[in-house]
Amino acid sequence: MITNIRLQQFRSYQDDSFEFEEGVNVIVGPNASGKTNILEAILLATQGKSYRAKDAEMIRQGQPWARIDADIVSKHRVVKLELLEGVVKKSFDLDDKKLSRLGASTRLPVVLFEPNHLLMLGGSPDLRRAFLDLLIDQTTPEYGTTLNKYKRALLQRNRLLKSGRAAANQLFAWDIRLSELGAQIVTARHQMIDEINKHFTATYNQLAGHKNSLSLRYSLSVEPEAYGSYLLKKLEKDLDLDLLRGFTSSGPHREDILFVFDGQPLANVASRGEVRTALLALKIIELHIIESHKGVKPMLLLDDVFSELDGARRKSLTSFIKSYQTFITTTDADVVIKHFAKQCNIIPL
Repeated sequence: MITNIRLQQFRSYQDDSFEFEEGVNVIVGPNASGKTNILEAILLATQGKSYRAKDAEMIRQGQPWARIDADIVSKHRVVKLELLEGVVKKSFDLDDKKLSRLGASTRLPVVLFEPNHLLMLGGSPDLRRAFLDLLIDQTTPEYGTTLNKYKRALLQRNRLLKSGRAAANQLFAWDIRLSELGAQIVTARHQMIDEINKHFTATYNQLAGHKNSLSLRYSLSVEPEAYGSYLLKKLEKDLDLDLLRGFTSSGPHREDILFVFDGQPLANVASRGEVRTALLALKIIELHIIESHKGVKPMLLLDDVFSELDGARRKSLTSFIKSYQTFITTTDADVVIKHFAKQCNIIPL
């Protein structure tokens, strides 16, 4: 839980402080008033990075530094961004312990919904892989390490491919490495997909108020236990093609995660409201999965989520989130407040 935050030279804020409560916090203001900047500051203080910008973009225009002070779980955190000779240095102070980055043990669980997440359901496979990998990283020890090892091995193999046929005899060792690490990644992805699917349809239907079937499906129909040998054979078979292209065309970095709605690809058959509701259902499940794995309730950040939901969906969403510390941005406070009675903290901008 975060109780307060102070923003100095951060984005649109020169020096402003905000107090938060344990339940629902509604940040109200017109467009371009800095609502989303507060969510971004919370994410930076808890997770160590922004979801939408480079470090330099978070420093107030014309200023050499920015600073965030936050009291979180009875501890004081400071984030500093300093512009030094054109390069931004980011640092963290956690109760006077100085860090250059937040590791797994110092990051705090947060679930974010923002409008661009809607692109995940029908856009590039990169977005769906990133979502699933981030969720696994927050709940499964060492997954992030495995993923980074895979990326380094992939980079090395691609360098050899760009060197041409002369380097081909060095590729087999990297094929084995990619196959071993890839099998671990795909196994973890399948396990997470299974965990999501246990609740996806029921959560969606409770939000939507009618019955549909919703699930995630891995694009490759190879059993996880057979994936390592499958990928090794695939890399050997496609060697000439990979040499021609100069990159590795098979592996977890290329595979997709599909959203299936009543047996069809969701992006092809669902309305805009159904897509938004599906994403909200996914975020609610994300909350519960993180909580069950880590034993603590994540904070929930909802950027402009109420604007396109009808009254029934707003009411259903309220029932899911009332037990979490939640931050909701909106241009219309009345749309949000009536669903929480008097149990919310209003932050006007």
